[in-house]
Amino acid sequence: MAVLVVAAAVAPLVQQWLTNPDDQRLVDLDVYRTGGQMLLSGRPLYDFATPAPQLLPFTYPPIAGMLAVPLAELSWGTAQWVWTAGIFLALVVTVAFAFREVLAAKGDLRRYAPWLFAFLMVTCAYLMPIRDQVRFGQVDILLVALCLADCAARRPWWPRGLLIGLATAVKLTPGVFLIYLLVTRQWRTFFMASFVSALLTLLPFAVIPRDAAGFWFSALLDPERLGANAATTNQSLRAMLIRLYLPSETLTSVIWLLLVAVVGWYGFRGALRAYRRQEEMTAVALTGLMAVLLSPVAWIHHLAWVVIVLAAIVGDGRDQVRVRIAVGVWLFYVVPVPWWGVALKVAGVPVLDKIVQDGFGLGALALVWLLASWLPKRGAALDRAITIR
Repeated sequence: MAVLVVAAAVAPLVQQWLTNPDDQRLVDLDVYRTGGQMLLSGRPLYDFATPAPQLLPFTYPPIAGMLAVPLAELSWGTAQWVWTAGIFLALVVTVAFAFREVLAAKGDLRRYAPWLFAFLMVTCAYLMPIRDQVRFGQVDILLVALCLADCAARRPWWPRGLLIGLATAVKLTPGVFLIYLLVTRQWRTFFMASFVSALLTLLPFAVIPRDAAGFWFSALLDPERLGANAATTNQSLRAMLIRLYLPSETLTSVIWLLLVAVVGWYGFRGALRAYRRQEEMTAVALTGLMAVLLSPVAWIHHLAWVVIVLAAIVGDGRDQVRVRIAVGVWLFYVVPVPWWGVALKVAGVPVLDKIVQDGFGLGALALVWLLASWLPKRGAALDRAITIR
């Protein structure tokens, strides 16, 4: 029954985007599938663009194109349904691991675990970064699930680090987990992840050498290939600076690099401390936020990590303050805050328009502070209160 409730609740979301006009439907999935078709036909992977009006190029490493070949064998209609089902299966894995603590809690919560899981699935499905997974046919929630499973599985049947290596090879930004594994000294997992990532990066040089060289020595070096970096949907630190229109690009780059250093140090230090406190979900959430904030380009759908952030805030569900804060964070990422900033800009409201337009990125910065500083203090305060009682 819980599964049927989830299916019924997300059906309007699926129907909305899978019945969209064909040239507006799952446009990123179209990029993946067309990339697979290019390889099957022997044409250059990085020279094509999808049909107008999208005109989107393939922007992923060459191994992603190789993995997309099975999509090319499917009809367009079948590929849409298969991919959408995969998005929700990845969300199932993410919710199951991320909210494991509250789902396994004793008492009434455990008794109603299936219904609680259904509730969490539906609420997470309607987060804007997750809605955009379905809208564009994106791969981010799959990468989130891979990294989370690798970190959180208690007895994995695969070599730990394999999934992080796979995710990093496919889309580079999960490479922040290599830094996380390094700073937390999880050496065996780090070496496995690095080995898998390197292997999958080098493999295309043997299979499709022209495309491999084209990506690493040309396509990767063109940031505009990903789209307009100043676009509202880009919520990275760099994008927020670009939208300030500072006097020179050099000044923007220098400030960005300084911010990357500061935010990276603060975020990974928080992740290390969380790991030492055995708060794995907080550590993973902080690392995921680094993937968004430190990347030169981070579209709203990259914020799929917010699912794990919510789980880290909720914890075991016993602290009502943390639960209320999680509800507030959920609501913030359900509504289209950055686009309200665009409306303010059109209405001629200075300063506030930029702040609201950068809302999701600024929110991610606030979440880094919340997870790295407020959450540990909140936990310590509760422990003291329990001890006094």
